Amino acid sequence: MGFEFGILNGLEHLPSLPDADRVGSTVTVDTYAVYADGMEMHFATIWETITDAVPDTPAIKHGDTTLSWAQFDDRASRLASGLAESGLGPDSKIGLYLYNGNEYLEAQYAGFKMRSVPINVNYRYLDDELWYLLDNSDAEALFYHSSLADRVARVVDRLPGVKLLVEVDDGGPAAGSVPGAVDYESLITECDPAERIARREDDLYMLYTGGTTGMPKGVMYAIGGLATSFINSGYPVLGMQAPTEVAQIGPLVKDLIERGEQPVSVPCAPLMHGTGMWLGVFVPQLAGGKVVTLQSRSLDADEVLRVTQDERASNLVIVGDSFAKPIIRALEAAADGGRAYDTSALKIIISSGVMWTAEVKSQMLDLIPQAMLLDAIGSTEGTMGMQISMKGLPIETAKFAQMPETKVFTDDDRLVEPGSDEVGMIAAGGNVPLGYFKDAEKSARTFRVIDGQRYSFPGDYAKVAADGQIILLGRGSNVINTGGEKVYPEEVEEAVKRVEGVLDCLVVGIDDDKFGQAVTAVVSTNGDTQLDEATVIAGVKTQLAGFKAPRRVVFVPEIPRAPNGKADYKAAAAAVS
Repeated sequence: MGFEFGILNGLEHLPSLPDADRVGSTVTVDTYAVYADGMEMHFATIWETITDAVPDTPAIKHGDTTLSWAQFDDRASRLASGLAESGLGPDSKIGLYLYNGNEYLEAQYAGFKMRSVPINVNYRYLDDELWYLLDNSDAEALFYHSSLADRVARVVDRLPGVKLLVEVDDGGPAAGSVPGAVDYESLITECDPAERIARREDDLYMLYTGGTTGMPKGVMYAIGGLATSFINSGYPVLGMQAPTEVAQIGPLVKDLIERGEQPVSVPCAPLMHGTGMWLGVFVPQLAGGKVVTLQSRSLDADEVLRVTQDERASNLVIVGDSFAKPIIRALEAAADGGRAYDTSALKIIISSGVMWTAEVKSQMLDLIPQAMLLDAIGSTEGTMGMQISMKGLPIETAKFAQMPETKVFTDDDRLVEPGSDEVGMIAAGGNVPLGYFKDAEKSARTFRVIDGQRYSFPGDYAKVAADGQIILLGRGSNVINTGGEKVYPEEVEEAVKRVEGVLDCLVVGIDDDKFGQAVTAVVSTNGDTQLDEATVIAGVKTQLAGFKAPRRVVFVPEIPRAPNGKADYKAAAAAVS
C-alpha cells in the first residue's frame, strides 16, 4: 500500500500511443504533437511558464540555500546542456542516487527539460541492487552524493551504457573516488543554459517501485496525463480552478502569489519515493509552490516542526502512524517544556504508504485543529481512494471513499457488491500506467481490461461497505494462511496498535506445524507502559475474531521500516527467529 493522490483522469490530453510501443522496449519519440495553445501539459513546460510569471518567487529551499524560480530554472537548464553535451537526449534515462535536497529537484527538472527520463534510485541500495536498477533502467547518466561514491565506484565498470557521472559533494569520505566523474557545481558553472524546446505529452515518466516481492520495477506513465492529474487534484484544494491549457497557468499562479497564498510544502518522506515526490513536490510546484526539503536523512520530528514553523508551511507530507506518532510526541514534549511550535499556517497534512489510524489522527487534530488530514490509498501503479478527516468530524481507520474510476473485483472479475462482506482486489482506473518497463509479462498481470475498461491491480485486497466506501484489508502478497483462514496483517496491526502502550507493530506469518502459519506480532512500546504478550493478545481478541489474534508477540526496540516509513516485513520476520 502506498500513495498516490489524485491520479485521476488525464488521458484525454494524450495522443494515441499503443501500449506495445512502451512495454518491453524503449519509447519512440521522434515526432512532435501540436496542441491548442502551442504548449504541452508537461512538467518542464509548466515550470518554465511559472518561471516566466513569477521569476523572483522562491521555488525550493534546502538548509541555507534558497532558489527563486528563475534560479531553479537556470541551474536546471545548465545541467540539461551538460547532459546533452554528453550525448543524452529524448528518452535517455538519468539515475538520481541522491538524498533529499535542491540537487535532486534540479537534476530531475533538467531531465524533463530535454525530454529525458529521470530515474529514482533508492539511496539505501548497495552494490548489486544499485547495479541492477541502473542496468535494468538503461541509465546513461548518474547523479550521486559523494557519501555514496564508494558504491558507485564498485559498479561503474559493469555499466558500459553510462556516459556521464555527476558527483554532488556532501562531504562524504569517498568524494572523488569515481574515475571520470564531474563535479555537480562545476557542471552548472561551465555550461550555458539550454534553449527551451517543444515537448510531447506522451514523453515517458517512470518511477521505480520495489513493491513487496521481486526486483524493483519501473512503472511507466505518459507525462501529460500525470501532470494533468496532479493539476486537477491540486488546484481545487488551493481554491483555484484547474486550468485546461498551460497558457492559463502563469496568470493563475501570479494571482495566487500576489494574494500571499503560495503553497509551502515540506515533504518528510524521501524524494526517491512516490509519496515524497508526487505529493510533496509535484502537486505544490505545479501551482507555483515552494518546496522545503529537510536536511536530516532520517525522520527528525523536531526538525520537521522547526521548518514548519520557520517557513510557515501550509502542506506537510508524512507516511502514516510511523511519521505522525513522532511528530505528535515532539509537539507534546515541546508544549510540556514551554516551547510550543507554531503550526498555525498548516492547512493540509497528507499521508500515504502506511496505516494512519483513527486514534493517531484524532491526536494530531487535537494539536493542529485547523488542519485537514488527507489519507490516500494507492500505489505507484495507481490511485484507489481517499479519506478526509477534520476536527469535529467522525474519523475512521482504513476506510476510504473510492475514486471515481476505482472498483473492487473478485478473483473471477465480478464486481464486489457493497455490503456483501465479499473480499476482492482493488482496481484503479482512470490514468492507468502504460506498463512496467521491459516486463511485458508483469504488465499483463497488473494492468488488465475488464468490460472494455483498463485497470491497474497493484495487489491490495478490500471489502466494500454498504455506503460504497472501501474497507482496506491489505496487500495480498502478505496475507497469512492460518488454520485454513486468511488473515491480512494490516488489519491485525491496527488492532495491536490500539492496545495501550503499543507504539508500533508489524504482523507476519511464521511457519507452524499445526496451523501452517502462525500470526505473529512484532511490537515496540512507548516505554511508559509495562506490556506482556498476554495483554496484547487479549486486547486484539476484544476487537477481532480469535483466529486473527497473534499466537505470539515479540517485543523489539524499534519496528523495522524503510526511510519512507514503509514496513520491512522480511526484517520483522527475521526478528521473530
